[in-house]
Amino acid sequence: MKNIEMKVEGEKLIITVDLSKEYGLSSSGKSITIASTEGNVSVPGHEQIKVGANIYRPRPQNGR
Repeated sequence: MKNIEMKVEGEKLIITVDLSKEYGLSSSGKSITIASTEGNVSVPGHEQIKVGANIYRPRPQNGR
């Protein structure tokens, strides 16, 4: 995972992402990746529950 922390408190999943970080362009080149689970991953302590997340922002368009 890139820039994603997950923890379970009681019955709630808490996902933490540092929005100040960037990891370069997405595979399509249309957005800038901030965080990713890089596919589906299990919730800590709940292996049958899966999470898949991508956090991104649009790539600035030059001259538009």
